[in-house]
Amino acid sequence: MKRPEAPTNTRDENLIATNSLMTHLEKNMYPSNRARWRRALMLAAIGPLAMLSVAAHAVKTSGGEFNTLYAGLGIKGYDPVAYFTDGAPALGNEAYTYEYGGVTWRFASQAHRDLFAENPAKYAPQYGGFCSWGVGEANRLFDVDPLNGWTIYDGKLYLNFNADINKSFNKNPSALVTKANHNWPALNQ
Repeated sequence: MKRPEAPTNTRDENLIATNSLMTHLEKNMYPSNRARWRRALMLAAIGPLAMLSVAAHAVKTSGGEFNTLYAGLGIKGYDPVAYFTDGAPALGNEAYTYEYGGVTWRFASQAHRDLFAENPAKYAPQYGGFCSWGVGEANRLFDVDPLNGWTIYDGKLYLNFNADINKSFNKNPSALVTKANHNWPALNQ
C-alpha cells in the first residue's frame, strides 16, 4: 500500500484538514448503528406504555357519557348511593347493577340499586364522574379516586383525582363548581 504524499499546496492542506475533521465528527458525534437500533427498540417498547398511562388519566371529551376509563363501570365499581346514605365509599357488588349514561353502575345492596334507579341524576356524580377540579380549573377531563377523592357539596356528589386535589376542591367549592358548570358543556360532547 502506498503512503499518501504530503500536501503540496494550501488547497490540499485544507482538504486533508476538512477530511480529518469529518472523520473525527463521524467517530465521536454520531452514534453507532448498534446504539441507534438499541434506542429505537427501547422507544418502540416504552412509547405505547407511556401513551397508555396518559390515556388512562385524561381524555379530551366525554362523548356525552359518564367516565368509562375503568372497564365501563361507573365510579370504578363503587356504589354511588353509599356516599349519600353511608357517608363513605362502598365497593359495589356485581349482583346489583344498573345501566345508566353509557356505563354500568354497581351497588352494595338491592336497596341502593333501587334508590338509584328511581332517580339516577340525584346520585350520579357530577361532570360525568370525571375529576371536578379538572373540569373547573384545568378545563380537562381527568380520572378520579373514588376512595379518597370525593365530596358531597350542596346535595351532589363531586369526584376528584386524589385526596390532595379533593382538599383543593373543598377550599372553595362554590367558585370551582361555577367554573366547572361553565366548562362542562364543551367537554361533554
